[in-house]
Parts: sequence; structure tokens; C-alpha cells
Amino acid sequence: MPEIKVTPLGAGQDVGRSCILVSIGGKNIMLDCGMHMGYNDDRRFPDFSYITQNGRLTDFLDCVIISHFHLDHCGALPFMSEMVGYDGPIYMTHPTKAICPILLEDFRKITVDKKGETNFFTSQMIKDCMKKVIPLNLHQTVQVDDELEIKAYYAGHVLGAAMVQIKVGSESVVYTGDYNMTPDRHLGAAWIDKCRPDILISESTYATTIRDSKRCRERDFLKKVHESIERGGKVLIPVFALGRAQELCILLETFWERMNLKAPIYFSTGLTEKANHYYKLFITWTNQKIRKTFVQRNMFEFKHIKAFDRSYADNPGPMVVFATPGMLHAGQSLQIFKKWAGNEKNMVIMPGYCVQGTIGHKILNGQRKLEMEGRATLDVKLQVEYMSFSAHADAKGIMQLIRMAEPRNMLLVHGEAVKMEFLKGKIEQEFSIDCYMPANGETATVTTNPSVPVDISLNLLKREMALGGPLPDPKKPRTMHGTLIMKENSLKLVSSEQALKELGLNEHQLRFTCRVQLQDPHSDADTLHRIYTHLKSVLKGYTIQHLPDSTVMVESIVIKVSSSAEDTNTKVLLLSWSYQDEDLGSFLSTLLKKGLPSGLC
Repeated sequence: MPEIKVTPLGAGQDVGRSCILVSIGGKNIMLDCGMHMGYNDDRRFPDFSYITQNGRLTDFLDCVIISHFHLDHCGALPFMSEMVGYDGPIYMTHPTKAICPILLEDFRKITVDKKGETNFFTSQMIKDCMKKVIPLNLHQTVQVDDELEIKAYYAGHVLGAAMVQIKVGSESVVYTGDYNMTPDRHLGAAWIDKCRPDILISESTYATTIRDSKRCRERDFLKKVHESIERGGKVLIPVFALGRAQELCILLETFWERMNLKAPIYFSTGLTEKANHYYKLFITWTNQKIRKTFVQRNMFEFKHIKAFDRSYADNPGPMVVFATPGMLHAGQSLQIFKKWAGNEKNMVIMPGYCVQGTIGHKILNGQRKLEMEGRATLDVKLQVEYMSFSAHADAKGIMQLIRMAEPRNMLLVHGEAVKMEFLKGKIEQEFSIDCYMPANGETATVTTNPSVPVDISLNLLKREMALGGPLPDPKKPRTMHGTLIMKENSLKLVSSEQALKELGLNEHQLRFTCRVQLQDPHSDADTLHRIYTHLKSVLKGYTIQHLPDSTVMVESIVIKVSSSAEDTNTKVLLLSWSYQDEDLGSFLSTLLKKGLPSGLC
């Protein structure tokens, strides 16, 4: 039986370093190629030696697909393509292709220029890597080669994020990447058609969470920010440059306008201008409201939100600062956090998921003394708040996607093991499908039952209808007799007469014969009559005839009787039937071997 194999090199029972290998129909595909925010050593990137110990990855992979521009999904791409070695096609959407190199360069600057790390990809490697990228349009089927095709669907989450369907013949896999099933202020909800894949590989970041209403969360967020500002405190909101940043900026901008607030709001990062440029460029990827608003004004140019300079962090008085990155693991957000952590008037609001090992994860778990670089400790006195504005699907959203796509099997990645286990049980219980959750380096093997499409000739269908019986029901299988012809890779079921005509062959009758010995003291003619009577009583609804030529016919089956030369009480029955009545012929030979009932006339 054909199989699909799925092996996570990253994001198996873990969040971060997404990299999933799929083997389907003889093709090998890498889904995402990310880095891990929680590590600074070799564990930062996926272990590509799993694919090959030596030699280039091009020989082993048919293509690489990147779902979106977040670094935990694309951060290892230049390392994989330029340092390990891969020259094949890399697929991603147009917005991802535009934004990905900017974030990669930003990541390289922090790692190499600021931290002084060696054995890392260069700016040139990022450029060379991006030359291998082939952009994808939504709902466009792309033929990677003669057998492998891929198709992208809208995933919400961030600008340009896509879910991808991979098909080889009749086998298919859908990979969600990160997705969001609820629309927000600047992006729509994820959508996929009822494609019924063999496996749906889904993220499960919030596997056990069902989020409260978005309006409540937004109200709480604004209330907390407002209270902190009123008492003269500073509010730090660590974000990633694209996505939640735009969402929360639109929210605060509207609130500041409505309440006529004067405290400054800053956005720290040179990426913002570029981000807004790309939102304008890829306006079709945003939601309906923003598309309409853009006609009058640009939703991403803010009146109350100004560019941040690092000297502003020491300014007296209240302020709100959006700073990158979102998990406080490096960069400007961490620098500001260190300055403001000692004052209880200040506040940090974590608006998204934080990976284990990051400062964000530590403070959310209540750690009040942090070990920083150079063994220095930092006392955390400011208020720490967590408010989920994360653009990931919650448990309800994951179930909703399963109902949409109707997969035959489910596989969970990008989540924590305990939470995955809980969701796995729920999925298996509600949908009666198998659910897998392999750890990194483990392979989940799913056996598939590929359906082979066959055209049926109109003549054969008409003949089937003429024979009577119930009308065809699309949900119930029905047996049809015909001849299967393969022409130019397509199969067709036709009547045997049509097949002979098309192939220019003569018809031959094929019959099976069988001898059965029977003990019966009567004459041959009486034995034949007793067989006729016996079969009439056993086979209801069949045409049974006793013919003048001393034979009995049951449908196309002919039965003749003769006595043995050595013993007249031993009768030899000769049964003969055509291949259409093979089952009935086998049944009759078994029945007659048991002998005739004694009470027969």
C-alpha cells in the first residue's frame, strides 16, 4: 500500500524552528525552514544531517515551501540553501518573498554585527538564497514537475501567510503553517476548500485555549495602558515588526483619537516604514475594510504614533513604546525592558506567545530575578501583563479548519506536547480520524488508499439501467461488469463488445468445468431430476431449467449426470459455467459435493 511519511526536523512537540519533511508519492518536500528563538547554539537551526550526512540537499529534496515570513518559519533558509547546499526551487507568496529578506538581514545584524557570532550566513547569501524563490499566487495550481503540484490558500496570521496543498497523483497533504480562523483589524480569516487531504498538518500553538471575545481583550488592553499612563508610568509592548504591531497600532491610534490623549506613542524599528510600504503594495492581502479605507486615507500612517529614538527611553513622564522583537530575546525591546524593569509604575504587555528560554517566557512565568549576560542580575519590579493578541488559531479554530477540509488523517506540529496530547484526543473523538504528533526526528507513517478515477462509457451505464434494480446512489458502491481500458494515462470502463471493437479483437467464450462425484442408487435421469428438485428448493430467485437434452441449467451453468463405469451407484456430475457466474458455479459445486437429501423424489 502507498504511504506518506512526515518527519519534523523542528516544531515536533515544540514551538519554534518549524521544518517538516514530507515524503509523498516518491517526492520529498521541505515545509518551512525556521530558527528557534530560545537557543543561541547549534540547536538554533534544524538538524539537516537527518536528510544527508554529506552532499547537497538538492539531491534529496524536490522543493522547499515557506508558509510565511516569521523567523521561526524562514530563519534558517539561507543557512540551508547556501551553507548546507540546496539549488532547487523555493516557493513562497509574493508578500513573503518581499518581506523575508528584510527580516533575515535584521536577524543577521543582531547575531553577527552585535553579538559577533561567526559561522553564520552573510548578506550576500540572503540575496543568493532569494534568487531561488518562485512566487506563489493564491488558488493557483503550480506544477513543480510532471507529478508534483502545489496550491496556496489564504491563512490570515500575517501579511502573505499561506496554507499549502501538496498533491502527487491522487495522494495529497495540506500544511497550514501558522493560521488564524478569526478576522482582525487588518487581515481576513483563513480559508480552504473541502479538499479532503490524506493528511492535514496543522499548527497547535494554542491547542487547549479557547479565547474569549476579541472585544473584551481589546477593552482590557486599552484599560491597562490607560491606567498605567494616568499614573505616570511607561508601557512597553514587545512585538514583531509585522502583524500584531499593525493590529495594536490601529487599536491605540483610534483610542488616543477618541480620548484625546497626549502621552506619546512610539514605534521602534526601521522596519516600520518598510512594513507599511509592503502593506500598501500588497493591499489585496488585507481585509475588506482596509481596502476601502485606503481610498480615502492610509490606515498604516498614524497621527499619534511616532518613530522612536533610543534616547527617548530615558525621557521623564508617561509613554507607550512598541519595540521589536516580540519575545524579549534580543534587540531594542530587551534594551528598553532592562531600563524600565526597576520601576513598579511601568508595565510590559506581552501580546503573543513566548518560546521557552526567552526573557518573555521567564517573566510571564513569574520570574522576578533575571540572570543577564555577564552574570548580572536584573530585578523585575514593573507590572507584567499577558494579553493574547496572537494571530494563531485556538482549539475552536483548529476544529473549524478540520470541518472545512475534511482530512482523512490529522498531524499536529508547532505546539507543546501536553497540550497536543489533549487536542489529539478531542480530534480523534469528534472526527473519528487518526491524529499523529511526532517529536523532532520521529517519522509518522500514514498508509493511503488512493482512489483511481475511471470514466464509464454511456452504453454501459444505459445497459446497467435497463437491467433494472435500484437507481445509483452516489454514497453507496455498486458493482459493474465491464472491460477496463487504459489509453494515454486515463482509464475507461466499457462493455466487452465495445472493448473488442476498439482493440480489434475476436470474442472467445471462456467456460469453467468441474467434476463432482455423488452416491445415488437411482438411474441417471432420476438423479438429474432429483438435482433439479433440490436446486429449486435451495436457490430462490434464480432461473433453473430441466432441459430435454438431459441437462439442468441454472443461469449459464450446465449440469450433466453420468454413471461411473465401475459402480453405477456412483454418479459423475459435470458442471460447466461462464466467468460471469463464477461465484454461483463455485457455490453449486460445494453444495452438490455434500450429496442430495434422502427425502427427494
